[in-house]
This record gives sequence, C-alpha cells and structure tokens, in this order.
Amino acid sequence: MLPEFLLTETTVREAGSGPDVALGEQQGGTLVLTLGITRIIEQESIDLSIWGSSDGVDWGTKPLSTFPQKFYCGTYQIVADLSDRPDVKFLRVKWAVNRWGKGDSKPLFTIYLFAQTVQEDLLVMGAA
Repeated sequence: MLPEFLLTETTVREAGSGPDVALGEQQGGTLVLTLGITRIIEQESIDLSIWGSSDGVDWGTKPLSTFPQKFYCGTYQIVADLSDRPDVKFLRVKWAVNRWGKGDSKPLFTIYLFAQTVQEDLLVMGAA
C-alpha cells in the first residue's frame, strides 16, 4: 500500500473525512505522515487526526494519531507507531476547521496527507 496519499490535494471549507485506505503489508508498522497545507486565509485553524479500523466500519472513539493544530501553510510530519495496534487494517483522515475575525466566516484550506513506512533500521539508528 505505502507510500500513498491518504488524502490527495483537496480544498476543504468544513469538517470532513478522507477515503478509507488499506494498510496491506504495513499493518502494525511505523508510518511517517506528512501534512501539506498549500493554501489558507487568515484567522483560521485546522485540526487533523488519523483514525484506524480493523474492518472499515468501526473507527473507534479515539484517533490513532493527531497533528497539532495548524494555522499556516507549510509541510508538517508526525510518526505514527502502529505496533500496539496490529489489528488496524484501514486508515482514514478526519479534519475540523475553524475561522474567526472579519470577513467570510467560512474557512478555506487546501491540504494533502501522505503516508510512508519507516524502515526499522532507520528507527534503530535514530535511537542510538
């Protein structure tokens, strides 16, 4: 499955979620998730979380991982260790947006989310 986009570049104006993506051979592995924010307007925020499911139906009550709240364009990465969740077969990204201040009250973000596996030997080297 990986590397793959969990969400291709998409413009969002309200809360939503991306498609279900099968993990395949990467079940129980460690992933690097890259969030790209390529367009924004001022005075707004986005909260992005990664959810897991073993059957593509039940997504649980807590995300597997979350990005810190974002306000600006940029590229941001987090590591998601799924070793304690070997049952997770599918991933899905969810987001919530907020806007305040003057002008149009509807948020505007253009975002993408890319997932790739981390090679175990790189993790060992990083820990040394």
